[in-house]
Amino acid sequence: MECREKCGACCIAISITSPIPGMPNGKPAGIPCIHLTEDYKCAIFHSHDRPAVCHGFKAEKLICGNTREEAINIITRLEQGSFEDFI
Repeated sequence: MECREKCGACCIAISITSPIPGMPNGKPAGIPCIHLTEDYKCAIFHSHDRPAVCHGFKAEKLICGNTREEAINIITRLEQGSFEDFI
């Protein structure tokens, strides 16, 4: 699966505990990364400064659902440890 246009759910819903340029303490879940552009793309996608967790995240139907809203909902539930919906 390719990343959905104008989504950015992974740049909002996941927490990142490693440093990000401009966010030395990472970012909490639910807070948009400062590198998320207005059209929901990652401004540092091709940069070596992009965190490993971001580089390792791959769009998949199970995680990204059918819409941006579904992706945010699914990733948020996973962040919160609400796995019962997925088992």
